[in-house]
Amino acid sequence: MIAVIGLLLGIVLGLVLTPAVPPVLAPYLPIAVVAALDAVFGGLRSLLDGIFDDKVFVVSFASNVVVAAVIVFLGDQLGVGAQLSTGVVVVLGIRIFANTAAIRRHLFKA
Repeated sequence: MIAVIGLLLGIVLGLVLTPAVPPVLAPYLPIAVVAALDAVFGGLRSLLDGIFDDKVFVVSFASNVVVAAVIVFLGDQLGVGAQLSTGVVVVLGIRIFANTAAIRRHLFKA
């Protein structure tokens, strides 16, 4: 229940305060969001499979975001940021769709 209240409070604060993302971090935000979504869908899948561990979820969530951002940052430094960003989104997208398919099979037995 605390997590739901925190989520709702965060959404309301975000809508009211409308925080601005610094331009230097703007290229990394979409990648971080996709990495976070990957962790969330993986956590939901593990919850439905009965193997969810909150510590693993938190570490997975944080490490996915950090690793994805570091890969894109290194790509920017090497001059291939757009290509690595695309690669990260494709890989994480595949993982998200695989987790979504597993969730669908678990919920709908189809």
